[in-house]
Amino acid sequence: MNEQIRSSPVRVIDDEGNQLGILATKDAIAKARETGLDLVEVSPESKPPVCRIMDFGKFKYDKNKRSHKNKSHATKLKEIRLRPKTGQHDIDFKVKQAIMFLQHKDKVMVTVMFRGRELAHIEEGHKVMEGIIERLNEFGKIESPPAQQAKRMTCMISPKAS
Repeated sequence: MNEQIRSSPVRVIDDEGNQLGILATKDAIAKARETGLDLVEVSPESKPPVCRIMDFGKFKYDKNKRSHKNKSHATKLKEIRLRPKTGQHDIDFKVKQAIMFLQHKDKVMVTVMFRGRELAHIEEGHKVMEGIIERLNEFGKIESPPAQQAKRMTCMISPKAS
């Protein structure tokens, strides 16, 4: 940029994109100073090197702004695990966590695990699962309905598009 450009002569492009031709580096810097802008080397490998007259501070700001704009949230899968005999306060706490996950655009897998004699009363697990799904309904949508797989019942809830 400006005095840091070592090669001479250089091909110069003005701030509107018009080619000014091949100029000595000192002349190109003088032309850039007349317009109150900077001379920036954009293609140092070409013969002669290509330099552009631009507002370098604004260029860096716009570039930085574009890079921040493109960053998006990578959706993660969060899991909350329960049992059919889980107490109401514990379920409330897990639902609160699930709501927080959904608001942060993460998917939530609700798992109800059965052990021992609990397998004889799967309907208790269904009640727990239905209660949780009902409470999370306004924050997310069911991606896969509750399904029994051996000793666990799972349901996937994804965040609502806003």
